[in-house]
Amino acid sequence: MINIEVPGRCLYSIENVVFDYNGTIAVNGIISSTIREKIALLCEMVNVYVLTADTYGSAAKECEDLNVRLMTFPRDDAGDYKAKIVSNLGGNNTICFGNGYNDRKMFEVSKISVAVLEEEGMCSNLLSVSDILVKSIEDGINLLLKPNRLIATLRK
Repeated sequence: MINIEVPGRCLYSIENVVFDYNGTIAVNGIISSTIREKIALLCEMVNVYVLTADTYGSAAKECEDLNVRLMTFPRDDAGDYKAKIVSNLGGNNTICFGNGYNDRKMFEVSKISVAVLEEEGMCSNLLSVSDILVKSIEDGINLLLKPNRLIATLRK
């Protein structure tokens, strides 16, 4: 668990980290070695979930050596599937990372939501429901690995 006290707000007790796959942790269906290392560090502290409709068909292979729970679902209604998964995890102890329109609903039910602007772009509509915007998934993961960054971003 990651506990982060944000002045003027609350204590965030993060048990689950949920990542969208394509465009968030993977570019063109591939996870970089740097991101693999950072995800491995997170897995030592929290439960890590990767959600995907698996557009490139590479998610299982890319995640096989990571200690994450990979959850796939049909491409239609992906947003509904993601929101249901996050709700079932307990949104109040979950932080979500995503870049697409279909991430909106899971952002609405999570405690903290992080919109990620990577090489594949980000849906501008996601900003209206996100707590934080980062320019890369590495920056996003570092919010948890270096919590003072998260505190500085969210404090009142």
